[in-house]
Amino acid sequence: MALSFAMWADDPRMTLPFRWNLVTPDRLGSFLDGDCHPDLWFAEELVDCSARVLARSGGGALYFVGRSMDSMYDLLTGVLADEPRLMRLPFSSLSEAWVPRDEWREEARLILTRCGVTPFRLARTGDPVSFVDIVSTGRTFESLYSLLRDWVEEQREPWDVVRRKIRFIGVVARGKTSPKTRRWQQRAGWTADLPSGAVSNVSMDPSLYSYLAERQEKLTASFGPSLREGVGIRRDSRVRYALAEAVALVAYGRRPETLATLVRNLSTQKPYPRKWLATLTHA
Repeated sequence: MALSFAMWADDPRMTLPFRWNLVTPDRLGSFLDGDCHPDLWFAEELVDCSARVLARSGGGALYFVGRSMDSMYDLLTGVLADEPRLMRLPFSSLSEAWVPRDEWREEARLILTRCGVTPFRLARTGDPVSFVDIVSTGRTFESLYSLLRDWVEEQREPWDVVRRKIRFIGVVARGKTSPKTRRWQQRAGWTADLPSGAVSNVSMDPSLYSYLAERQEKLTASFGPSLREGVGIRRDSRVRYALAEAVALVAYGRRPETLATLVRNLSTQKPYPRKWLATLTHA
């Protein structure tokens, strides 16, 4: 049984951060500044990194956690339009420090439910579900894992089944490697509870890693202590640039040469990513 990712919970207590539908930019009206021409200096590196992320997902749904990987999400939605396996997940471990634990857990579960991630669905999906994020220490992934682990037990779903359905793909800064190099997942005890290959890394050029993680202006507001109050639309000049950059990335993804490069890079990955290649071939 496959997950129906289009089925979102309708909970009036939870309003997810607003983000424009960039697949149809004609609906943006005058808010998109026509004089703004963002520099996509990182586009080729992003395409290469996207191919390796797709390959590690096993052909299932990809959830881009938080805001750091929004650019990869925008690029891939340009290539694949309304592909239901590409989703954004507004989740951040930082909010744990801002609200009581029980309240944070309730809101986090509402967010996951709105995005189609529940113990019931995870236990019954055929393909794995992958969570993608830029990683330094892995704190956000650990919070997400712990949340899911406790939730599955409370719902009395089979954890031994669910643990084989979830993957964590960390995007890290490319650097020199040696036998003595210790990666973030080797310091995280929780990763030992998952099967081999469920936690993996994709390296990225350090300059792009720094840009996406620290310097890039984000299109949506940060996920504050409570999303129940709603998040309005930001309209300052920095957001206008972020919007222009996001729209440009979607357009870049629509270019035939971008699709060709993505297919070429993806076809070299192991194990052979048959499902995503089939999807891209028909794009």
